[in-house]
Parts: sequence; C-alpha cells; structure tokens
Amino acid sequence: MGKIFSHMTMSLDGYIAQPDDQVGELFDWYEAGDVVVPNPNEDISVKVDDAGAEAWRDLTENTGALIAGRRLFDIAGGWNDKHPAGAPVVVVTHRPPADATEKWPTTTFVDGVEAAINRAKQIAGDQNVTIASANVTQQALDLGLVDEVCVSLVPVLFGEGIPYFSKIEGGHLLLDDPIVIQGRRALHLRYPVRR
Repeated sequence: MGKIFSHMTMSLDGYIAQPDDQVGELFDWYEAGDVVVPNPNEDISVKVDDAGAEAWRDLTENTGALIAGRRLFDIAGGWNDKHPAGAPVVVVTHRPPADATEKWPTTTFVDGVEAAINRAKQIAGDQNVTIASANVTQQALDLGLVDEVCVSLVPVLFGEGIPYFSKIEGGHLLLDDPIVIQGRRALHLRYPVRR
C-alpha cells in the first residue's frame, strides 16, 4: 500500500506563492541544471541538476495519483489534463467546472479532502498519493492522513504571501528527522510524520 505525501516548493520564510498567486523565484530550481526530466506535458520543461532530478524521481516515480485544490488547478489551467508528475489528478472543489469531463477526462473532481484522499488511493492502488496544495495539505494533516511532509526549500524570502502551513488544529505535529537532498537552488526535505 502506498503512502500519502504532501509536497510544495516553499520560500525560506514559509510561502508557496506571492499574495497574487505568482510563484516568483520559487520554481527557479526547475531550470537550474542540465538534466532533462521527462514528463507527459509537452508545455512544461524541467531541466534540473542531478540532485533535483533525484528529488523529482523520489516524488514522482511511484506516484499513482496527485491531489490539488481548485485554486491551483485553475492557476495551472488543469495542466491540460497532463500533470508533469505523470499521474491522474484529483481536485478538491465544491464547484467542478461545467466542461470538466470533456476538457479534463483524466481528472477527478470531489467535494472534500477525505473524499479526495480516498479516491486518490483507489486510483493509485499500491502506489503513492501526493498532495500538491497548501490548503488540502493542512486539512489532511489535521485529519491525520499524511505520512510524509515534503518541502523543496528555495533560498528566497518573500516577506508575505500564501503560506504552506498554518494553524495545526490538534496542536504541535511531530515529524521525524528529515531525509535531505541538497540541490542547486533548492534543498529537498522529506519529513515522515510521527504516529
């Protein structure tokens, strides 16, 4: 049975985007090297350093489904129904797009975080599920459904923006020691959640 990961690229001061939803320098690590990372979306190219390629493989090679929030889905244009991770996407939303089945046939829309995780686990089978949304991650952490918290930490300070983490409903959440991959323009961290 696969695990439930969360992953976001984050500024050193904890933001995943600027207040206007733009990522600024956060995704510079996707162009920080010469290693071309193949992905099913021809509109998105990823050329990272060796360490970035290792981190990318760790996060995507065994990913059977990805969960996103509606906000990210809209910003990314649904990745043209081909997420770079190469996995089907489950979107948490109270209002699916009217043309969802025609425009995004491999994307599933569900109402609620727990339903999204259950559906993503069904899709993924024995593979992992990755959550790529700060809000969905927060709710999944509160529900005790995340096995590992992953962060690609970028050397930039935003000063304000959209945070990866916010208030933890149950108080402190303890994580185990990190698994670390030092890359160019990003430090990739994986923290198993203590049970």
